[in-house]
Amino acid sequence: MTERRRVRPGSILFLLLLVLCVFTLARNIGAGDSGIAYSQMCQYFREEKVQSFTITGDSLQAKLQDGTVVVCTIGSVETFYSDLDGLVQQQVESGIVKEQSFIHATNWVSALLPYVMGFIALLLIINLMGRMAGGNAAAQDKMAKFGQARVQMPGRGENRVTFDDVAGADEEKEELQEIVEFLREPDKYLQLGAHIPKGVLLVGPPGTGKTLLAKSVAGEADVAFLSISGSDFVEMYVGVGASRVRDLFEQAKKQSPAIVFIDEIDAVGRQRGSGLGGGHDEREQTLNQLLVEMDGFTASQGVVVLAATNRVDILDPALLRPGRFDRQVYVGLPDIKGREEILKIHARNKPLAEDVNLGEIARGTAGFTGADLENLLNEAALLSGRRGEPVIRQKTIQESIIKVIAGPEKHSRVIPQAERRLTAFHEAGHAIAAHELPGQDPVHQITIVPRGQAGGMTISLPEEDRSYLSKRYMEDEIVVLLGGRAAEELMLGDISTGASNDLQRATTIARKMVGTYGMSGRLGHVAFDAGSDEVFIGKSMGHTRPYSEKIAAEMDDEIQQILSDAYDRCTEILKRQRMELQAVADFLLEHETMTAEEFASVFKTENP
Repeated sequence: MTERRRVRPGSILFLLLLVLCVFTLARNIGAGDSGIAYSQMCQYFREEKVQSFTITGDSLQAKLQDGTVVVCTIGSVETFYSDLDGLVQQQVESGIVKEQSFIHATNWVSALLPYVMGFIALLLIINLMGRMAGGNAAAQDKMAKFGQARVQMPGRGENRVTFDDVAGADEEKEELQEIVEFLREPDKYLQLGAHIPKGVLLVGPPGTGKTLLAKSVAGEADVAFLSISGSDFVEMYVGVGASRVRDLFEQAKKQSPAIVFIDEIDAVGRQRGSGLGGGHDEREQTLNQLLVEMDGFTASQGVVVLAATNRVDILDPALLRPGRFDRQVYVGLPDIKGREEILKIHARNKPLAEDVNLGEIARGTAGFTGADLENLLNEAALLSGRRGEPVIRQKTIQESIIKVIAGPEKHSRVIPQAERRLTAFHEAGHAIAAHELPGQDPVHQITIVPRGQAGGMTISLPEEDRSYLSKRYMEDEIVVLLGGRAAEELMLGDISTGASNDLQRATTIARKMVGTYGMSGRLGHVAFDAGSDEVFIGKSMGHTRPYSEKIAAEMDDEIQQILSDAYDRCTEILKRQRMELQAVADFLLEHETMTAEEFASVFKTENP
């Protein structure tokens, strides 16, 4: 709603006086413009046509011999008599001009106008001074509010989130249940000398439900929930972040018991001195104040700090020690059971058809986060709405899975026939290699319809979740990635740039096998890269590689050997399955998309 501004009386008076002056001046100017010209009036006197005249100020009104009255403007009486060289006086003496009179009228507007304008200027200055005083007060008020924390505090009763709204995180909810019970019944724990963790850090990939878990803790305990983002602390003005941290915890203490939730805490809690040359900037001052405030908590205050981040590796060690964030709760990707429960929650208000099997959808969405699953059902609902279907069908959800993974199809794109043929053999090579290698994910769909930046796509969906990857699985995965390049060379006698992304992914896997996972027979069980990349340029510039140039050359040779062996294996598989490769490519050229059932039927016939 727009704020209504109060109109000051001084402004009204100023406008009225200004309008009055303009109106008066315009009227006088208009009056001066009416009548005859001064030269014409002088001509009447020379021709002895004037019977009488009256001079009032700078206006001359004359009555002619025929009774006509004319008016003109003169500069002054002296100017008038000087121009006519005594002619007027002679006509008066001779009786031609029978009557003359002079009225000494003063132009009050011209006389008072300087005083009026001065008075208006004085009022204007007073008005501006008042505004400046009010503006300074408002600025001081704004500065006082500038240091306040921008906290979002949803009401306890409205749209309350509880553990029933969180699925796929049973262990995480059990870990947080102690905080809920402490906030509900703190005396039970205080009598035993126990104290609740001052801070709990929720760590995990984006979209796994860390913020939702924090809200559910406040909803279960029915306490105040003060939410703020880490970026809200950092400003260009020195000291504002620290002031907002103090204000945040003061608000929490007033509303105790309460939960303070800091989302994306890595924006303010990253390691100190990690920049190029170090420094003590505004972010570090804010972090120092946050550490001090968390140290000042006591168990009886009933304030618990929850924070969320997906970059725990860059947080300051002082923030993670016991006494500040005592616990770290990892919120990972949901398993197949968790995905099914998440789908059930997001499908509550959506009309599903009878053929929808959420368990089957959960099996085909390995690696999806809770946010991905919510987006999946929303995309299915939008697709059903575009088609005019009253319910969401299983086939529509399957199509939405592909759309979430690879993006929408681009049917309007014009593709040359030679490029379509190359894409068909390329994708058929991936699919044949994946089918012939045991342990690889089964082929779900093959398409040469462009999606996103890809000209075609072979989609394989895992049937089960994996926590670890074996050496054989990773070697087979490299073989599958090289299937497109091998099929191009085998069937077309040429290679293209379409395999660039496949080569990058295959090289990354091989490099991780050699340098991180210790899977090289030549170099032994050594992790040369330590499994992590340096995220701070200030630290990485001062570090050197922890291995010699000789080892680096041997690593390059080993990586090249892994890729070369995989390419030879892939070529051998495609030569052995050349007829199936040709059949899959022909089907794609005709129908553009091939389902898992259609792909499996190729291997069930003697002559595909």
